[in-house]
Amino acid sequence: MTKALPNLAVLGATGVVGREILTILDENNVKYNSIKFLASKRSAGSTIEFKGEKHTVIEATDDVFDNVDICLASAGGETSKRFAPVAAKKGCVFIDNSSAFRMDKDVPLVIAGVNDEDLRKHKGIISNPNCSTSQLMLPLKALDEKFKVKRLIVSTYQAVSGAGLKAINELTDNTKTNLVGMPFEPSAFKYEIAFNVIPQIDVFCENGYTKEEMKVTNETRKILHFSDDIKISCTAVRVPVYIGHSEAVTVEFENKVDAKSATEVLKNAWGVEVVDDTANYVYPTPKDAAGKNPVYVGRIRNSIAFDNGLDFFCVADNLRIGAALNTVRIAQKVIEMELY
Repeated sequence: MTKALPNLAVLGATGVVGREILTILDENNVKYNSIKFLASKRSAGSTIEFKGEKHTVIEATDDVFDNVDICLASAGGETSKRFAPVAAKKGCVFIDNSSAFRMDKDVPLVIAGVNDEDLRKHKGIISNPNCSTSQLMLPLKALDEKFKVKRLIVSTYQAVSGAGLKAINELTDNTKTNLVGMPFEPSAFKYEIAFNVIPQIDVFCENGYTKEEMKVTNETRKILHFSDDIKISCTAVRVPVYIGHSEAVTVEFENKVDAKSATEVLKNAWGVEVVDDTANYVYPTPKDAAGKNPVYVGRIRNSIAFDNGLDFFCVADNLRIGAALNTVRIAQKVIEMELY
């Protein structure tokens, strides 16, 4: 017997990612019985428009999760730590976009279309990976299935929207002051972001890598079930782009690989679009990816550093595949697989 349509809630509905979740729920025509829009006490009582109708935002409290089947959450780690266990105890599947539970061994870390079967292991909480990890998984999964990954080196060039609304506004303000030669004191970043790149995202760890870089390393290993024998390294850089993360990727494989065969694999990979015609200067850029769903891959070439190596460049809308889109896709999979 097919389950009844779920009752949904969106936690953090008034935030940048929360609003994107609402847009994608509408675009994907996700079917549900009822929906609640949850936020902090500060935003409670405000109105939000969804599917052409205005709704009142409700303050997130323990009681609001009563009779909610699936909660799509993007309200920060502390909020998720506060409410995820409460929601799960009430029988709600809490899909969390924060880093709070990603490395918890009892919480599936899922990219829809990559490791959907891990959803069956959920105990009420499902984690959405870090934005820079997310876009990498779709092309990497397809390549791993064919050629078997041995070593992975990633350099990310990440948009300011990944750091929230304050960072978006800071890029605008910083750019304006630079253009008229006025001084600027950054607050969202350690250095000025306008006309600059900053080789630090999140705090530094004891090993010299940042937390962002270790997220890519550890989350990739968990999602693709890689053993410790597969070596992964990442350098994460913030760039003056509003929307769209870019990644330069070098992969060494166990099996023989060449650019032509890898391109064919990527052309057939779910959620991936190949944009690669260097003779005509065709390759993906973050501006082209903004507002779109695919992970765009180009600059596919044989690595000259490894015998069985491949280099490629990928871009994606970090607010979509890196956050809202995958959160909605996970919810759709939970509904499709009747895991609520």
